Amino acid sequence: MLQGTGSDVGKSLLVAGLCRAAVRRGLEVAPFKPQNMSNNAAVTPDGGEIGRAQALQARACRLEPNRHMNPVLLKPQSDIGAQVVVQGRVEGCAGAKDYHVLKRTLLPRVLDSFRILGQGRDLVIVEGAGSAAEVNLRAQDIANMGFAEAADIPVVLAGDIDRGGVIAQLVGTHALLPDTERTRVKGFLVNKFRGDPALFDPALSVIADRTGWPSLGLVPWFADAARLPAEDAASLAQRAGTGGGQDRPLRVVVPQLSRIANFDDLDPLAAETDVDVLFVPPGRSLPLDADLILLPGSKATIADLAFFRAQGWDIDLAAHVRRGGRVLGVCAGYQMLGTEVADPMGVEGPPGAVPGLGWLNVATEMAGDKRLCQIEGHGLGQPVQGYEMHMGVTEGPDRTRPLLTLAGRPDGAISSDGRIMGCYLHGLFAQDGFRRAFLALLRPGRNSDLAYEATVDAVLDNLADHLEAHVAIDRLMAIAGVSSGVGVQG
Repeated sequence: MLQGTGSDVGKSLLVAGLCRAAVRRGLEVAPFKPQNMSNNAAVTPDGGEIGRAQALQARACRLEPNRHMNPVLLKPQSDIGAQVVVQGRVEGCAGAKDYHVLKRTLLPRVLDSFRILGQGRDLVIVEGAGSAAEVNLRAQDIANMGFAEAADIPVVLAGDIDRGGVIAQLVGTHALLPDTERTRVKGFLVNKFRGDPALFDPALSVIADRTGWPSLGLVPWFADAARLPAEDAASLAQRAGTGGGQDRPLRVVVPQLSRIANFDDLDPLAAETDVDVLFVPPGRSLPLDADLILLPGSKATIADLAFFRAQGWDIDLAAHVRRGGRVLGVCAGYQMLGTEVADPMGVEGPPGAVPGLGWLNVATEMAGDKRLCQIEGHGLGQPVQGYEMHMGVTEGPDRTRPLLTLAGRPDGAISSDGRIMGCYLHGLFAQDGFRRAFLALLRPGRNSDLAYEATVDAVLDNLADHLEAHVAIDRLMAIAGVSSGVGVQG
């Protein structure tokens, strides 16, 4: 189990790279995260939900995502409450205090998923959440040491030197852990290093002397991490494309909603050398030079619609449309573009209805079961595939001009002038043909040879190479109690 000294120390990426490295050594491997908190989710083939990072780790293992890879997923809906997804299925909502009580009932199901996932496999690589030393949350913990103790598995601790204070991170974690948990930790990694590694050798000795834990690697900064799907909204400021390849890159502007979800939809656009994806944080105006304003998914459509207006983004959007700009809404963003969003049953909050932004002649009612499915179809004359993950039904005259056809049925809508579009499909830009056709609407005659899916797989291989060079992987395998395999395989 890889635990961290804090959030965003790079645990998800390290697990993905270790998974690919282990697979290339001939091992049957699966990723596992007992508890995750993220609004970036993926749909499994059987219609469950797991964290997006676990779906990427599954890909690193060359596996289909499985709902047991992330048995507890918390999807924040407010500052103090979240939707609780257990073994892929929504089981309700809970405030922070209520969830702390609920956790004690979840550990048996988490352990059951861990057992199921491990059947027939050589290795399961487990990712912790947040910090291993959150002693205020240790009672009923299922995310870090509570799980490691219950499952009786060894732990490696990762610290992040890029944010500073990594010696204190690791030594402080050691100081806060009780003796039984200290002895469970078999070593540490220092991640995101920049500079001359020889200058950090004395620090590694200090950490080892103070903790008794051996160093298992000093991992240099991996720049290509930006080309892999991100899990947390905290990383959005680092996700913009750099542009290039033409005099002026295409600019895709994305308002950073308070409950933004599934923003990895934008990664294939950011991977294009002539596309600049700009996430605009609260308090800033949407730029005047946008070629496309894209309204992303959200965990709370009505609340984020109010948030959108509170930033003045509705005024910026209107000015963009008046200048002839194009707009795309995905999932909740599609719902916001309509004339009304109604929630008569109180699915997201108090029952009621609010006016939408009014740029598509459609209306949405939050009703029925949550739609969760992987699906294929076509749009703009190109094949598409991805997943649906939404509540609500959207109807109206602009639906007679659907953006997509999925499994033989229309999805989405296009305005009468063809400049405003929306749909429910997540992942549509990962399809090279559709992405090229869509971007050609913004810049006629534009073309690209980017093969996005192949690029992601190549980055995972490069990440595995990176870890092979800087981490004592043979020692990690020995700690896990498995053979190192038959050697690196392509």
